Amino acid sequence: MLELLGHERQRKLLAARPAQSLLFVGPQGVGRKAVAEWFARGLNCQRGFPPCGECESCRLQDHPDFRLIEPMRFTKAGQLARRPQIRLEQIAPRAGSAEMSLIEWLQTSPRYRAKVAVIDSAHLLGEQAGNALLKLLEEPPSYAYIVLIAPSREALLPTLASRSMTLNFGPLSRRELSTLSNDEVALGYSEGAVGRLRLALSDPAGLREAEAAAREWLSALASPAQLLRLTARLRQLAQGKFDPWTFVQAGLTAWPAEYRSAAYAAFMQLQDDLSAYVSPELAYTRLALAMRRIYAEMRAGSPVSR
Repeated sequence: MLELLGHERQRKLLAARPAQSLLFVGPQGVGRKAVAEWFARGLNCQRGFPPCGECESCRLQDHPDFRLIEPMRFTKAGQLARRPQIRLEQIAPRAGSAEMSLIEWLQTSPRYRAKVAVIDSAHLLGEQAGNALLKLLEEPPSYAYIVLIAPSREALLPTLASRSMTLNFGPLSRRELSTLSNDEVALGYSEGAVGRLRLALSDPAGLREAEAAAREWLSALASPAQLLRLTARLRQLAQGKFDPWTFVQAGLTAWPAEYRSAAYAAFMQLQDDLSAYVSPELAYTRLALAMRRIYAEMRAGSPVSR
């Protein structure tokens, strides 16, 4: 049976089947996708909500009436895509496509009661795919429910957002997460996201390595000669299971507000640079130099330069 943590208000609303097109927004890892699957299970459960976990429908691992669509992370040539995208052929029929599209899948009747399609990272829908999905949202089959998952309503194409009922998902409380673990390092890494907590608990040694690297990087702000070398190390670690920059930013909470705000702005600039396809090496070097300057100004007690 699918085990969920938190989001009781959202689940109560979903049990009333409020709309056929739904938009789940919130931070990554807080449980939006898990709640979407819970919704699909409840719609098809013989006993209704909450899903019983015992009937024929609930016992199925790969449910025939549930479909998850995620961005394609590789190009058609097999290369890693610089920007993952949900493509047209995932939504609408297209000549030469080997996989059944969402529209084709929804044209067949459900095996049980309702078909539920979940489009994860819906903000990465390509323009053509978004237009094809729009037509589906306007006139979905009576048995179909479509759940879009995105970081925010604003991140989604406005035409899609306007035709979907929005449910907001926030981070879980420390009390809720502590039912899974009391590991302070893992809880800190989770940032209120149950998915991040479970990831942290899956590899304690890797988590500690990321935390130690982050502490060393913060200490190196006072030793510029080591800073760029350690920045390269953190960048490499970030490509693995854990993002050490989470621990770096957590370590800034003790800084005075003026310098902490400037440091957060430097991290926002990093994200802007990476989104604009600036060389990662150059983007991280820029971050390191900005953080070194802010740290030096903090130590000297001088105002933050802009």
